Amino acid sequence: MIKAAINRLLELAAPNVSDINGRTYSDKNLIPMDVDLRAGSISMNTLTGLIDYIKAQEDFKDIPYLIQIVSPTEVRLISSLDSDRKRETLVEVEAEIPDFSYGRFIENEAFIIGVQSKFLDGIAEKNDKPVVLRFAGNVKAGTVAEYGDTGVGQKATIKKGVTSMVEAEVPSPCYLMPYRTFTEVAQPMSSFIFRVKDDDRIGVTFALFEADGGAWKNEAKANIKDYLVEALKDFKNITVIS
Repeated sequence: MIKAAINRLLELAAPNVSDINGRTYSDKNLIPMDVDLRAGSISMNTLTGLIDYIKAQEDFKDIPYLIQIVSPTEVRLISSLDSDRKRETLVEVEAEIPDFSYGRFIENEAFIIGVQSKFLDGIAEKNDKPVVLRFAGNVKAGTVAEYGDTGVGQKATIKKGVTSMVEAEVPSPCYLMPYRTFTEVAQPMSSFIFRVKDDDRIGVTFALFEADGGAWKNEAKANIKDYLVEALKDFKNITVIS
């Protein structure tokens, strides 16, 4: 109690400032008061909204601005350094991306619905979405097996036509284009490990594991940058960085 009271009194006391060998020292941590005022940022979910805001030029000064592509789902509009050596964040854009459980085994119907609704099709030549859906929709429970010395391969019996069955390899790796960045830009295609497993309780389950080491993120950020640079080419005081 006594020690705490003494420390509190010391905190309330005025700081002692000393000059030693040409440098100024204080016995307290002093917080400088900012000179410039800064507004709170505006939250958005689309790149189109950001572009419309910039073109309206309601809150702009005649100074340089930066658009920072933080990630495939986050973009910020920030000012240059002010007199306090700080930046003002004018806009924060967070993409609304449909959720898909990568790396988890999902029961048959949920997997098929997820791939149908959250992955693009018919855009790139090498898109295995139809193959994955056809396999997932026709695999027969109780027939999934692994093969090969490394355990990376799988095979299963799938329906072929109304009555016949055929043994087929699981299409893995496969190439797919899920929604993972802003819808205004092209979605990167990347490789996935497609795995099938028999579950004693719910039957056949499926999983997609990302297999490109995160390279899709760099492609997505490059796509965002290209889109913004083209849309804002008339604004010479705005630089897009990623």
